[in-house]
Amino acid sequence: MSNIEEQKKQLEYIAMAADIVAKKNEELGRKLKCSVVTFGCQMNARDSEKLAGILRQVGYDLIDEETEADFVIYNTCTVRDNANQKVYGHLGLLKSRVKKNPELKIGLCGCMMQEPSVIETIRTKYKFVSLVFGTHNIYKFAELLYRMLSSDSQIIDIWEDTDQIVEDLPVERKYKFKSGINIMFGCNNFCSYCIVPYVRGRERSREPKEIVREIENLVADGVVEVMLLGQNVNSYGKNLDNPISFSELLKEVEKIDGLERIRFMTSHPKDLSDDLIEVMAKSKKICKHIHLPLQSGSNRVLQEMNRRYTKESYLELVDKIRKAIPDCAITTDIIVGFPGETAKDVDDTIDVINKAQYDNAFTFIYSKRTGTPAAAREDQLDEDFVKEQFDRVLSRVQEVAKERNGYLVGTRQTALVEEINAHDDSMVTGRLSNNSMVHFPGDSSMIGSLVDVDIKEAKGFYYIGESVK
Repeated sequence: MSNIEEQKKQLEYIAMAADIVAKKNEELGRKLKCSVVTFGCQMNARDSEKLAGILRQVGYDLIDEETEADFVIYNTCTVRDNANQKVYGHLGLLKSRVKKNPELKIGLCGCMMQEPSVIETIRTKYKFVSLVFGTHNIYKFAELLYRMLSSDSQIIDIWEDTDQIVEDLPVERKYKFKSGINIMFGCNNFCSYCIVPYVRGRERSREPKEIVREIENLVADGVVEVMLLGQNVNSYGKNLDNPISFSELLKEVEKIDGLERIRFMTSHPKDLSDDLIEVMAKSKKICKHIHLPLQSGSNRVLQEMNRRYTKESYLELVDKIRKAIPDCAITTDIIVGFPGETAKDVDDTIDVINKAQYDNAFTFIYSKRTGTPAAAREDQLDEDFVKEQFDRVLSRVQEVAKERNGYLVGTRQTALVEEINAHDDSMVTGRLSNNSMVHFPGDSSMIGSLVDVDIKEAKGFYYIGESVK
């Protein structure tokens, strides 16, 4: 079935599900409520907006509080074990609610559902869950929702893979003024610690004209900033019938009238090209921020992780970025505790932190994921040793980031105002091009606007400023 035919089919299912919900609303004398709870990455957040858009179209009221909902759907992550445990914890809390209210529906989707062991656990221990599906058939949510509403049986629909991409369905965006855009799905890298290629499948890129059309429609609806999303955006376009590079896609997106800012996430160091750096350096719209996961600074560990770059080549890349785009923020991901890692290996990681001078880093303790090569290794590390090494890395990351954070003080920057400040309603919070947050006096009328701000003071990981009148 073609993408257009599938889209039409799903719109028909939305209409049929809406009929069921309308009758239920009439019986209850109120609208059914639903809550979409998201775990994990920006791609999951974007997927949740699709789920919410269909639920809104079907006739549900969207609410944040899952304990008040008639239908709760968890969009899950499985990159680390604690993400799985959080989902099981939420399900445990809902179990008593289901006993009191058999009408309560619970759905599970996302990466965690692609693990066979998880599905077996759901079948045996969480029989009260109504609907389960994975990452490959999320575009069939309307159809699955209709089946759930028409049945009292548990529905489990998991696919091993797909080559189909269906995007033109209802979306409920969290922000009116900015949006994520999926440009590709899946990953071909097979890092030895990572479960993503197994649960998200192989790389599949969207056609550039479809991406541009979606962004044009978003801009017409008030969006000024987009984030282009993929597990490895730097390998975008390689599998298309007419291959196109990521830097070429960025050039096309930049031409869109009314679009003010472009971000992207995530870049794999082995694929980040000179062309991309050049496009960023010349661009008026691409934000001055690159997230460049390091994972380890040890060449031995990098090889065993199957990262396909070295400490030296990574630092050369950082140097290229700094020279071409001096005001570009570089952030990273670091894993501590990979099997067989030594204190000397961690020294190498800290050496990269010192030399790369990261603006921020997300530091994680290695999480053993069943099915990955690293999980089968016999040289898993002692928890106390890992915690000690993790603390060393985290301490250095925080010191470097704090030192880096002051470099914008005394400059004038442009901030996209995102919200009223959470701690002081006389202030607003905006995001700078380099992804730093700035707080400055303002009101709700400024939300969604690009505002020039004089940066007055650095406070740890954020700035204080004043808007330019």
